[in-house]
This record gives sequence, C-alpha cells and structure tokens, in this order.
Amino acid sequence: MAKEPTDEELPLEGELEESADVALPDGGGAAAARWHAFEEDEDASAIDGPLPVLPLRGTTVFPSAVVPLLVSRLSSLKLVEDALAASRLIALCAQRDATVDEPGPDHLHTIGTAARILKMLKYPDGSVRILVQGIRRIEVAGYVETSPYLTATVREVADGGTEGMAVQALRSQVVHGFTRFVELATYLPEELQLVVVNVKQPGRVADLVASTLNVALEHKQRLIETLDVGDRLRQVDALLAREIELVELGQKIHGDVQSEIGRNQKEVFLREQLKAIRRELGEDEGRPGEIDLLRERIERAKLPDEARKAADEELDRLAVIPPESAEHSVIRTYLEWLADLPWSVKTEDNLDIEHARAILDEDHFGLEKIKDRILEFLAVRKLRANPRGPILCLVGPPGVGKTSLGRSIARALGRKFHRLSLGGVRDEAEIRGHRRTYVGSLPGRIVQGMKAAGSKNPLFMLDEIDKVGADFRGDPASALLEVLDPEQNKEFRDHYIDIPYDLSSVLFLTTANVLDPVPDPLQDRMEVLELAGYSEEEKVLIAQRFLVPRQTTENGLPDGFLTLTDDAVTRIARDYTREAGLRNLEREIGSICRKLARGIAEGRETPVRLDDGDVAAYLGPPHYFEELAERAQRPGVAVGLAWTPQGGDILFIEAARMDGKKQLTLTGQLGEVMKESAQAALTFLRSNASRYGIEPAFFESADIHVHVPAGAIPKDGPSAGVTMTAALASVLTGRALREGVAMSGEITLRGAVLPVGGIKEKVLAARRAGIRELYLPAQNRTDVEDIAPDLLAGIEFHYIHTVDELLDRALAAEVRDSTTRVA
Repeated sequence: MAKEPTDEELPLEGELEESADVALPDGGGAAAARWHAFEEDEDASAIDGPLPVLPLRGTTVFPSAVVPLLVSRLSSLKLVEDALAASRLIALCAQRDATVDEPGPDHLHTIGTAARILKMLKYPDGSVRILVQGIRRIEVAGYVETSPYLTATVREVADGGTEGMAVQALRSQVVHGFTRFVELATYLPEELQLVVVNVKQPGRVADLVASTLNVALEHKQRLIETLDVGDRLRQVDALLAREIELVELGQKIHGDVQSEIGRNQKEVFLREQLKAIRRELGEDEGRPGEIDLLRERIERAKLPDEARKAADEELDRLAVIPPESAEHSVIRTYLEWLADLPWSVKTEDNLDIEHARAILDEDHFGLEKIKDRILEFLAVRKLRANPRGPILCLVGPPGVGKTSLGRSIARALGRKFHRLSLGGVRDEAEIRGHRRTYVGSLPGRIVQGMKAAGSKNPLFMLDEIDKVGADFRGDPASALLEVLDPEQNKEFRDHYIDIPYDLSSVLFLTTANVLDPVPDPLQDRMEVLELAGYSEEEKVLIAQRFLVPRQTTENGLPDGFLTLTDDAVTRIARDYTREAGLRNLEREIGSICRKLARGIAEGRETPVRLDDGDVAAYLGPPHYFEELAERAQRPGVAVGLAWTPQGGDILFIEAARMDGKKQLTLTGQLGEVMKESAQAALTFLRSNASRYGIEPAFFESADIHVHVPAGAIPKDGPSAGVTMTAALASVLTGRALREGVAMSGEITLRGAVLPVGGIKEKVLAARRAGIRELYLPAQNRTDVEDIAPDLLAGIEFHYIHTVDELLDRALAAEVRDSTTRVA
C-alpha cells in the first residue's frame, strides 16, 4: 500500500487533477473550477482580525486560485477543525525550509495569501485533504499565538502600478505566451486560454499564469512578494518563455526517441519475419545466424578500438544487405579477414641463450657472425621488454644456407616462421593489397603471411629481396619501405584491410644474393650481414654431418649403407661443383645415392664405401679441370680474382702483342668499367715503359689485344685493374708471372692500387684453385684478418700499395719468349 504524504504539500501542477480527491463546486475538472473562482471572489469580504496560519511545505497559493492541500500534522489538523467551525478563513505562508517538521514564526515567509476552506475530506489514516481558495495577498504583522497552532495578525497588501500602456502591453505579451504554452503542454486544459483572455486585471493575469507554471518555490514566492504588477508580469513572461522552450525541447527529444524506437521496432519486426520465412524454407534451422557467428569470431579476435569500430560498422551493414547481393559477399569476406588476423595472439620468446646457441650449431656449421648477432638479439630481448624487432638482411651467394638459417632462428626463438618469396614481384599491390572496390580484391602478401603465421610476432622471411622489379603497376620496393621501417610499421596500412596493423613485433629477415639492385633507402632500413662461400674443408664437414645423412634418407638407403670418405667429398666439391654454396654438392651426392638405390632394387645389398678414385664411376668425367699451371706459365697470362653472385672465382686475363697501328682490342663480354681499367693499365705502362725495359714507342707500330676467357659470360668491375696491368707487362717484357700467383685490385694512372670488395669470396676461390701467393691492396688487410685462420693456410699474402711492388715481385726474372719483348 502506498504511503500517504506526511505533511502539507502541493503536488506538481501536472498532477493537480489527480490530487483533487474531493468534488469541485461546478462538478467539472479541478483546473477549470479553480479558474472559475477568479471572478467569484470580486466581492469577497475584507480580511479582518487575527487568522490561523497554515504552513505550506514546498509550495505556495496565489490569490483567487483553488488548490487541494493534504494536511497531516496534528497542529494543522486542529487548525483546520477550528477554522471550519468559525469563518473558514486561514492564512497560507510558505516555509523557508521544507525539511522543518514543526515550523515556528521564524521559519515562515511574511508575505502569503489569505484563503477560504471550501471543502474537507478525511482519510482512514487520519490525514485530511482540504480544498482552499486564495483570496488576497497578506502580510503577517505579528504572531499572537503559537499553540496549539500559529495565529497571526495580518494586513492586506494591494497591487501597485496597475495602470498604463506598458502594463497593458505586458499583459498582452503574457496572454499570447500562455496561449502558446497551453497548446504545447498536454496536461493543461484548452479552456484556460479563454479564462486568461477574459481576465482584464493585469495582476490577476500574472497570478493565474504563475500558478500553472512548474517552477521552483523561490520563483513563486518572489512573484507573491512582487506588488508592482509590471515587474510581476515581466517575471512571469521570462518564466513562461523558459517553460515554453523546455516543453518544445522535450517534445523534440520525445519525437526523436519515438522515431528511433519506431525504426528499431520495424527492423526487429522485419528480421523476425525473415527468420520465419527461412524456417519455412528449411534454411539455417537450428544453427546460429551468419552475423552472430561473425560477431563471435570478431569478439574472440580482440581487435583494437579502431579495428573493432570498423568491424561493427560493417556488421551493421551486412545485417541489412540481402545475401543475394554481391556486396554481401564482399563485406563478409572482409569481416572474415579481420577475424582471422592475429591482432593479439603472440608467442612467447625462448630467451635461453644456450638453447639458442645449441639449435643454431645443430642446424648450421660455421656462420659465427650471424649466430652471434642472433644471440645478441636474444640478450637484448632478455634485458629489455618489447624492443623493436630488427630487420636483418642476409647477403650471400646461392646455397650458403640463408633461407634455412631463417628457419633455425625461428626454431631457436620459439616463433612461428613464414617465408615470402619476392622473386619476380613487380606489382605494388602484392605488398599492400588491392582496395575493396576491385572485383576479387585481397590483402597484400604481408597481411596474408600474418594470417598464415597465426601470430602477431612471427619471424617473417622476405626471400630474394634483390629480385624485386618495378613496372607500370608500381614499385614493390617502395611499398616495402614502410614494412621494413621500425618507426612506421607499427601502423602498417594494407589497402584491403584499410586499418592500421601493428608489425613492430615481427622479426623481419631478408635475403639477397647481391645488394646492388636493392634501392638505397631500403638498404638503409636493414642491418646487412654477409655470408661468404664455404671452403673445401667446411664443405666436407657439412656434407658428412648433414648432406650425406639427408640424401641417404630421402633416397631410401639403409642407415650406414653409403660411406663417403673426406677425399671423395673433396673430389666432388672440386671437380664436379665449383660453387660457393652447397646445392650442387648435395645434388651430386643425391645422384650417387640414387644409383645405389637402383642397385638395391636390382638385388645388390652390399654396403658401399667410396673413395676419391671411385667418384668418376658414379658421376662420370669431371666437370672442371685444374688448368692453372698450364695456362699461367706463358707470358701475357695473369690470374685475377673475381666476385660473382655465386661466390668467388678465378679469372684468367690474356694479353697479346702484334704488329699494327696503335689499336687496343678488348674481348670477353667486358663491361664499361673493365674496359676503362684496361685503358688505364695500358696508359700506365706507356708512361712508365723505360722503367720496365719496354721501348717507349712500342705502341706506335703494334696492336694490343686483351681477352678474358669464358667470353659468353658478362664481366665488369674495377678489381681486374692490377691483373690487366700484370698481363700487359708480362707480354710486353716477355717475362711470365710466377707459378701460383693471383691478384686483385683497382689501379690509377699513377700506379696506385685501390681496395676492392668480396675479399673473403676471392680468397676462398684462390684456395680452391691452388693459389700459393696472393697480391691484394694494402687497405684490404683488415678484410683478410676477419677470415678464419684455417681458411688462409697454404696461401702467402702480399699487400701492395703500387703496381711497381706487384711487378717487381710477381714477374719472373728470365725472359721466356724473346719475340714478345720490344727493347
């Protein structure tokens, strides 16, 4: 049961009709009846003598207004009982503080309203509801009694400033505003408009309108106390304007809410209809909806805020697009990509340095520099949380283990591994993806690789980065700039996904055979680690430890069936492969295994042990021959060292002199730089002819021909400069170069020897070719010191600053062919 109010209070204006629980004089609505009283009290008798004072809590009563009041205080009940027995006149004064239960004279306002009790109704709980009519404004002059209730001497206060055009104009303004207010406020009867229009006294208009406004007590009390009618009308007009604005705003908000509710209800209704139709057709019966499944997948993916916002928007679009629409499948595919990408899935790095070292040593022999760099990365990772992932670039000839090294690094770190081959990629969209506006568009291969890896921090290998091309479809190398920049790849934006994706946790590893084709800005973003070719000793160890066991297993041979001696492996590496890496060596070993597998299939089961003399029986005649001694014993032949993408190699340069007219002929597919080196070598010898016993005018009646064999192979670079000088000096002096001598270096017209690159590869090539003396630029000494000492065994190094030092040491003392000497 609802509890009745425990004090005298006036309900909200909107609830007046419900609160008037007694019959009104004319039998109509409460509001209409109380405004009817405005004209009835014109001849009311004057207020005279002391009046009992009824405190009002939270409200006030205007003159001529009829208002229901609930009375529950004992003192107030006694007051009502005595007033009904007497003149029915009481004074109504509002409390200053509504929380005071038993107010005294100091708790009441001095300006109030004299009122007449019209009716009374008693409730079962003892409370009383009375209907009162305001008569006049009064002022309490003094209290004469405080018990059993307050009684005070009062005097009427009259309105002032009731005449004048300004007051009439204000009255018209208030009446117009009140008419608008009644039209907007649904809780006020329309009859009030006529009542206000028909009231002529400006003061009464102000009181009438003020009593309808739902404003705070302090505003109403201020209106009660305002005797100047003009000021009272101004206050009422301001309050009325504010109430009109609030009602209009409320109606607008209500209309918007109703519109939104109507739209949502319509969507719900249509979806329920769609579900019913699908159930009738037997579709999706007993299964969650497609959108619900997508929403669950996106929830599990834990997308960042921006990505989640985009996903929610696309889900909302998908919900209203028919499944038969082409756009439906486009949006669904896009959402599936968002859900499948590893936005928050990360693997834990294994930061055990010893474990990583063991893994790397187990999978690869040598490569100490690369292994040390990976261990340094692990050490930094162990000391600092979430460092930026480095971008390492492994550069080296084919077959030295760049790609397999990436797998080993991933295994050592405990990360997922994904390899992306960039060879022949010429379309920028391969990296950044296609925009969704294209038919059949997909994300780029970077995002596809992240999905395939299933982890936010995999080891991502970009293989053959030097093979990337460019054409009318864009430059993929430029698109890789953002991918391989630690400052930018944390917000990598694929054209298809079109949302920033964080690549900063990825460990990128790139490989290349040569760095020259890689653009400089891309090189600048990578840490380059060079892998040189393997020596014969390293090839033997790797073959015995890895290649032979792997090929015997792949070709189905029993364990221990094939034994290759170290000499046999050396023979295969030297006479059948001649490479920096190991691919061809493994192929030749596989060829031997296949022949043995055939023998087993034909019934022979005897284990085989192959020595160097048995290799030809399985592999046929050697593919390469040792011709250094024969070719270098004649004047005009010098042995140089070359670097190729496949590793180092030796290079024979032959020079010949014949009668002619000052013509220099260069053959052997030489590039421009190499041709210029030959010109510089000839100019140096002509300018220093007397020093080497050459007639200064030898070129006036002679032609010189310089040839570099293997003429079908293009050759270029400055490092053959000293070798061409030595070959020309040899043919012009008739003095052959000493046996087992090779050289490399760039020359100047003054005879200075400048440093060159690829020293380790060239040293390994010299070692394979049986070179005993090697002449290198003095500035390349540090490059030789970086090579393992066991690879330098058997080679005597000479570091030269000038060509004079080379020719003084490398040319033989005796003249072998006097016909070639012009002196």
